[in-house]
Amino acid sequence: MILNISAVLLFGAASALAVRTRSAGGGAALVLFLFGFFTAGTGAYEPIHNLVQASADALTALGN
Repeated sequence: MILNISAVLLFGAASALAVRTRSAGGGAALVLFLFGFFTAGTGAYEPIHNLVQASADALTALGN
Protein backbone atom coordinates (compact mmCIF):
# COMPACT_ATOMS: atom_id res chain seq x y z
CA MET A 1 0.00 0.00 0.00
CA ILE A 2 1.37 3.37 -1.02
CA LEU A 3 0.47 6.41 1.03
CA ASN A 4 0.93 9.83 -0.54
CA ILE A 5 1.04 12.79 1.84
CA SER A 6 1.41 16.36 0.70
CA ALA A 7 4.45 18.14 2.14
CA VAL A 8 2.20 21.06 3.01
CA LEU A 9 -0.09 18.76 4.98
CA LEU A 10 2.85 17.06 6.68
CA PHE A 11 4.60 20.28 7.72
CA GLY A 12 1.28 21.86 8.67
CA ALA A 13 0.52 18.97 10.98
CA ALA A 14 4.02 19.16 12.47
CA SER A 15 3.59 22.89 13.08
CA ALA A 16 0.18 22.37 14.66
CA LEU A 17 1.63 19.66 16.91
CA ALA A 18 4.50 21.95 17.96
CA VAL A 19 2.06 24.72 18.88
CA ARG A 20 -0.31 22.29 20.62
CA THR A 21 2.48 20.79 22.78
CA ARG A 22 3.85 24.27 23.41
CA SER A 23 7.19 23.36 21.81
CA ALA A 24 6.72 26.50 19.75
CA GLY A 25 4.46 29.43 20.46
CA GLY A 26 1.99 30.97 18.09
CA GLY A 27 4.44 33.74 17.19
CA ALA A 28 7.13 31.23 16.23
CA ALA A 29 4.63 29.28 14.15
CA LEU A 30 3.61 32.46 12.32
CA VAL A 31 7.25 33.37 11.62
CA LEU A 32 7.95 29.86 10.29
CA PHE A 33 4.84 29.99 8.10
CA LEU A 34 5.78 33.36 6.66
CA PHE A 35 9.38 32.23 6.10
CA GLY A 36 8.13 29.24 4.13
CA PHE A 37 5.64 31.34 2.22
CA PHE A 38 8.21 33.91 1.16
CA THR A 39 10.88 31.25 0.45
CA ALA A 40 8.48 29.66 -2.03
CA GLY A 41 8.54 32.86 -4.07
CA THR A 42 12.34 33.00 -4.37
CA GLY A 43 14.94 31.15 -6.37
CA ALA A 44 15.49 28.87 -3.37
CA TYR A 45 12.25 27.04 -4.14
CA GLU A 46 13.65 24.79 -6.85
CA PRO A 47 16.70 23.43 -4.92
CA ILE A 48 14.62 22.92 -1.77
CA HIS A 49 11.90 21.14 -3.74
CA ASN A 50 14.51 18.93 -5.45
CA LEU A 51 16.07 18.02 -2.08
CA VAL A 52 12.71 17.10 -0.55
CA GLN A 53 11.76 15.12 -3.66
CA ALA A 54 15.07 13.22 -3.63
CA SER A 55 14.61 12.44 0.08
CA ALA A 56 11.09 11.16 -0.54
CA ASP A 57 12.30 9.02 -3.45
CA ALA A 58 15.09 7.59 -1.27
CA LEU A 59 12.62 6.68 1.48
CA THR A 60 10.34 5.09 -1.09
CA ALA A 61 13.25 3.04 -2.45
CA LEU A 62 14.06 1.81 1.07
CA GLY A 63 10.53 0.41 1.37
CA ASN A 64 10.90 -1.74 -1.74
